[in-house]
Parts: sequence; structure tokens; C-alpha cells
Amino acid sequence: MMHSLPFMQHSRCLLFFVISAIVCCCAPVVLCCCNSAPSGGKWDILVPNIGIVAMHMQLLHNNRVIIYDRTDFGSSNLSLADNRCRVDPNDRALAKDCTAHSAEYDVASNSIRPLTILTDVWCSSGAIAPDGRLVQAGGFNDGDHVVRIYSPCDDGTCDWTEIPSGLIQRRWYATSHVLPDGRQIIIGGRRQFNYEFYPKDGSTTTYLLPFLVQTYDHPATENNLYPFVFLNVDGHLFIFANNRAILLDYHNNVVVRTYPVIPDGGHPRNYPSTGSAVLLPLKNLQQELVEAEVLVCGGAPRGSFENVNSSKIFDKALDTCARIKITDPNPQWVMEQMPMSRVMSDMILLPTGDVLIINGGSIGAAGYENSKNPVLNPVIYKPDYQMGTRFEVQNPTTIPRMYHSTAILLADGRVLVGGSNPHYYYRFTGVLFPTELSLESFSPSYLDPEFAYLRPTILSPVTQTRVGYAEQILIRFMVTGKLNFDSVMVTMIAPSFNTHSFSMSQRVLVVGYGNVTIAGRQKYHIGIVTPSSGNLAPAGFYMLFVVHQGIPSEAIWIQIQ
Repeated sequence: MMHSLPFMQHSRCLLFFVISAIVCCCAPVVLCCCNSAPSGGKWDILVPNIGIVAMHMQLLHNNRVIIYDRTDFGSSNLSLADNRCRVDPNDRALAKDCTAHSAEYDVASNSIRPLTILTDVWCSSGAIAPDGRLVQAGGFNDGDHVVRIYSPCDDGTCDWTEIPSGLIQRRWYATSHVLPDGRQIIIGGRRQFNYEFYPKDGSTTTYLLPFLVQTYDHPATENNLYPFVFLNVDGHLFIFANNRAILLDYHNNVVVRTYPVIPDGGHPRNYPSTGSAVLLPLKNLQQELVEAEVLVCGGAPRGSFENVNSSKIFDKALDTCARIKITDPNPQWVMEQMPMSRVMSDMILLPTGDVLIINGGSIGAAGYENSKNPVLNPVIYKPDYQMGTRFEVQNPTTIPRMYHSTAILLADGRVLVGGSNPHYYYRFTGVLFPTELSLESFSPSYLDPEFAYLRPTILSPVTQTRVGYAEQILIRFMVTGKLNFDSVMVTMIAPSFNTHSFSMSQRVLVVGYGNVTIAGRQKYHIGIVTPSSGNLAPAGFYMLFVVHQGIPSEAIWIQIQ
């Protein structure tokens, strides 16, 4: 794979690595990046005020983004359409509320449309069904057993549909994940040490998960909420909570593997000691055994949540990442050091296979008023680089994105960023971090105009094409500049549901590399083979990018059936 790191920068990194190794030869194997100066990326304000806090976000296959916060914030700054009002005598703020707490953002027109939610969606989860519908699970108060469905449309008429008893158990701070058979699994939540499935298929069964009991610190600081969940290549679920992980055979409710504790003193990484995690891109999909790696970054030291709540002591956040190959026979965590401490950051997989670490603060923990010192600089982590050279600090935003912030990848390669409200209600004055209602975008340096001549344009297939498993497809694309035939790859990315520093069902698959032929003047073909099973890629919609010399095209949408 071609890397975009300039030669001189790479040389400086190697020099730093050698010097560091000499100076710290007896230190533990925790390597840090050397590129601490901002190196790229561009920020743009898209909508100064969308009227609500972007606490939860999900991109749909029609390039609309569904956004919502919570119904018990009081009146928002976005009115419901047609003078409608939501009447809910159980609401803890307003029994009658004529403002919206959900919205649809149209990426192409850069516009907001209010949506109606009837019950409280605060701290809920979600995932995309194979047919493209957003299935949102749980929430707070009268919304904790509710499932809400949003079916995408292009005419501005679609809205939420609510299923009052869609869940068997109360789900608040739970995690949803799509499964190979099209169902979704909803795991955990506050004082819920179990999981269930949606659709229920007539069953009223939940399944006890003792691992969530074992990783539950105590009622005041659970440290296992919003567990990090990833579908492994064998069809089992990798579940990380607190500071350790298991591999769960959810068909039989059996733990088939227990992973070691992260070797950094046992510090927690889940809410409210909020770090983040990703499943690194899956490659070599035609091999008999596909390797899978998980990266966990940031969080708060053990005791941070108690310290800030009891004594207003803001402990320094963790500055480490832990990486593990979950398919190894004897998997072990490998530690790396980030350029700065981070709590409540988001980790977004980019079309290039790199990881963007964005948002959050550098001291304290997650929760209301529990963190300070916003981290304004994103960081890009390059998993294929040598240890010690993987982190690149990016240009900073001017807007603190603290508790209740979000970030998602868009089909044009930008990252949509919103939210931030570390308060019980909307508060715009008299506080350190006012409620933030803006949407902005971060454009990684691969979108810089100077690289336009290297950027592919996909000519065929057309967007919204349906494909099957293990299907050979010819991608036709155009590049105006000189093509480097050996530096072209094709990636598929599942759009993720983002909230509370975790992107649920986020997944990148490298489905093509090299194998490029000429198809005309400035036009080329690359052959790909789609993933062979739902264990690798659950059925549904994916963004497909052609990447040339680290520069991605705009994506087309494909639907695996």
C-alpha cells in the first residue's frame, strides 16, 4: 500500500525512534508518535445552528444523516413542522413540547428538516437493517423499552415510527450491532447484564451475560456501559468492557475465548471512563483465515469519575492505545502512546484504512461537567506504519467538542462533526462549555485541492447497485493525472451509528488491490471480489471507495444481499 507520509517526515520519525530507543532502552514497550506538529486537514462550519444537540448520528444510504438528542432537555431551537406539538405527560421537562429533538440533515443541500420523536431517546443505541432502515433501541424514562424505525425517503415525508414494547428489557447506555442474519443484537445498558435480539421473532427471552457482571465496578461508576462490540470474522462477537474482552458465541450463549486485561494498570476504557475503539480494516479476504485486529484508545484512569464528582479533581486522561489481534491463537495487547491524553474522543475509520481520532478533552471523565481542557487537534492513526510513526496530529478546530459530541464519515470523504453539551439542559451562557448546536466538517488532507489530479471518479457501477456475496465486479474509474497502477485499492465501509464516543457496526473491508487495467484515456478498470459471507460483511448498504495513492474517490453505495 502506498503511504502518504513524505520522505523527510518519515526520516525524522525514524531518527526520533532511534534516539528514543537509546534513551528509553529499559522502558516498557510503549511507543509514541513523533509528528507532534499539526500536519493537515481543513475545518468548515456547515450549519451554525441546527437547533438540537447532535448527541446521536447515523448516515443513511441516501446521504441523509439522522440526528437526535433527548426529549427532556426542554424546548430546543428547532420547531416541529406544521405547528405540531409532542404531548407526553411522562416527560421530565415539558409535557407539551412544540420543538423537535430529532432532525434529518441533507448533505447535498446542507439543510435541516425537523423530525418527531414521542418518547425519550437519551443515551440509546442503533444500527442499520439490511434494507437500509435505521433501527434505534431504547433510551430513558418512557423510552427505555421503545424501538424506533426510520425508513429513508427522498421526498421529505418520512419520520420516526415507534414500537412501544419493542424491547424486552430496559436499554439505556446499551450497544447495538448488526448480525450476519440481518438481526441486531442489543447488549447491556445500565444495570442490564444481558442481551437480546431485534426483531424478537416472537421470543421473549433475554440472555444473561456474566461478563457484564464481572466488568461492573460499582453502581456509582459502572465502567462497562456502551461496551465496544465487533463482529469477528468467525461470526462470534468480540465484546470489550472496562479493561478486558471476550469472544461470545451468541448462538449458544457461550464464551469461547477470554482475552487478557490491557496491561496498563487495569484502567477502564468504557463509559464513564470513556475511551473509544475500532475494528481495524479487514484485508486479504480471499484467504482461509482473515486476520482481525482491534484498537482501543484513550479513556480515564481508574477513579477519575469519582474524583471529579466528589472532589472536583480532574485527573489527566489516558494517552495510550492498546492493539490486539483477536484472531491469534495467543492474542496479546500491544501498547502505543498517543501524542496527547484523550477522554470522550471518537474513532472514525477513513476510506484509506486510517483511523481518525477526534473530539474530547484531556482531563476528567465523561458525564455532566466532568471534563475540561478540550482537545482541539484530531489525530490520524496509520495502522500499517511502523510503531513509533503511526500518529499524525492534524489542524485544530475552534469549537470544543466535549460530552455528547459525535462524528461520522460521509460518502464524500469528509467527517461530519457535531454536538457537545455537558449540561442537563440547553445552556448557552454562564458555563464553561455552552451547549453547541453547530455542525462542522473535517476534511482530511486527502481532500486538499492539490491532490485533485490523483483523485479517482467512479464511473460504474452506479450508486445503489445490488451485489451478492463472493461476486466478481469490475469497477470502472477515471483519474486525470498519471496513475500509479500499484497504489489503487477499493474499500467498503459500513455506515456507523455514533454516540458517546463509539461508532456501532463500523466496519472497513479492503475488497480490491492492484489488478488495474486500462479502459480508455484516463479511464481504468479494477476487479474486486465482494466478501464471501455475512461473517465478513453483514447484509446491507456500504460505501464503496476507490483509493489511489492515498486519495479516495467519492463513494458509491452498494447493497449486499
